[in-house]
Amino acid sequence: MSKAFTKEDTAADEILVARRPPLPEGVPNYVTPHGLELLRAERQALESARAELRAADDAARLAALGTRLAELEQRIASAQCVEPGSSAVVRFGSKVTLLDEAEREHCYQIVGVDEADPAHGKVAFLSPLARALLGARVGDSVRFKKPGGTEELEVLAIE
Repeated sequence: MSKAFTKEDTAADEILVARRPPLPEGVPNYVTPHGLELLRAERQALESARAELRAADDAARLAALGTRLAELEQRIASAQCVEPGSSAVVRFGSKVTLLDEAEREHCYQIVGVDEADPAHGKVAFLSPLARALLGARVGDSVRFKKPGGTEELEVLAIE
């Protein structure tokens, strides 16, 4: 019977490493302290997986993992950690509470590209939303272009 029809998964078979989000040429790799911790934890997990693959003598997966690790090492080496601080204006690391046109509140934190997770309120500093918010103050309205059109958002709070 072909291995394709059997269930012989190992930890090495389950390795799935997402590609790094691209950084445009010349753009600094800003990260929050938490984002840097996440990158380092990811490196640790990949190094553990690499040890398992070496033990299993899985050259193909080992090569792919090596490529991912090299990419991750480069990202960590280029990271510029920015400590979030209190500010009267929205900047990298800020947590921002917004009011949309339907009177719903939304909270976002402006983070690095590797930490971005819009579903959990973390938007990359290069995203259109973050670009619209950077430099705004409490009480300001910003126009945000999104696929369905333009929306106006009011800045309610900045942490």
